[in-house]
Amino acid sequence: MDKRKKGFSTELRLMVVGTSGPSQFLLTNHILGRKEFAKNVTSISGSKKNTGELAGRRVAVINGPNIFDKDISPVKRKMELRRSKCLCIPGPHAFLVTFEMEKISLNETRTPKLMKERFGRGCLRHCMVLLAYEGNLEGAALEDRVQKSDWPLRELIEQYGGRFHVFSKNWRDRSRDRELLHKIERMVASLGGVCFSSKTFQRAEDHVKKEVKRLRKQRTVEIEKVWTEMEKKYIAEELYHQKDVYTANVGTEIRARAEMDNGWLRTSLARGLGTGFVVGAVMGALFGAIEGPGGMVLYGIIGGAVGGSAGGTAQVAIEHMENRVAPPARLNFNSIFINRFFAAPRP
Repeated sequence: MDKRKKGFSTELRLMVVGTSGPSQFLLTNHILGRKEFAKNVTSISGSKKNTGELAGRRVAVINGPNIFDKDISPVKRKMELRRSKCLCIPGPHAFLVTFEMEKISLNETRTPKLMKERFGRGCLRHCMVLLAYEGNLEGAALEDRVQKSDWPLRELIEQYGGRFHVFSKNWRDRSRDRELLHKIERMVASLGGVCFSSKTFQRAEDHVKKEVKRLRKQRTVEIEKVWTEMEKKYIAEELYHQKDVYTANVGTEIRARAEMDNGWLRTSLARGLGTGFVVGAVMGALFGAIEGPGGMVLYGIIGGAVGGSAGGTAQVAIEHMENRVAPPARLNFNSIFINRFFAAPRP
């Protein structure tokens, strides 16, 4: 019993999965109690992690591109799937699969199969259906309405073990926060209080750890420099406190960078570039055959360049998201820290 309570005091990792439209982003706003995504956002090109609290419990919410998003290439989708796993290591406590309550399509009944393909066969035991609803929530009466609805919705919920919750599209409505948290915690407790894991989540964790080790080694000199400055400025307990704060901040920054960019993701990008180049070159050569042997060479080169560019569009997302998670240059963090703590003597 004590072990369970101790486990429940830790951060809940929630991976929010959307099929199409804005429901997964509205749910993220609802869980965090703030407007992280605009109401009209229907898709994102890159994965993202946000932290906050749900009914007093610390949570990390991970969003990736929608499952049925047609504006994303297979290469980009594969890399973002990997990135979402890196952001959620060692694995999510719960997958929250979101749908528009009034717009369940037959196509969306395929999502359990896609979930198993992308995350692992056992992931459905960690899943709960979240239904976005416009209007005033009526608690039990509204859930009773869901259970009596048409068969596509009922069948969908049954595939996820019958677990579901209705949430308001208005994130300012906090009336059912505790109920949602209790449902998630009960599901996690029924699974022994452990998070979901699979070979790919383990692989993601291994690559993040390797990247953290590499980045920390790169920063050894500057960390030692800051510590030396601290030793000139502070003594005894205050010195230990300042070192702890600095070390924790550096660790957080390094971890964020490693989750967003590591060897596993770079391998995915390189393969995308290679595949794009080969496919583009072949298609270019076929079109160039019309012009003769010279045309095959010329169009093959052009096609390869264009294909490689298309296959590597994911790099744009990497750079963009890195800038949102951490300072673009390592020296910026130290400069801020040194200016704050060493520029002027403390009274």
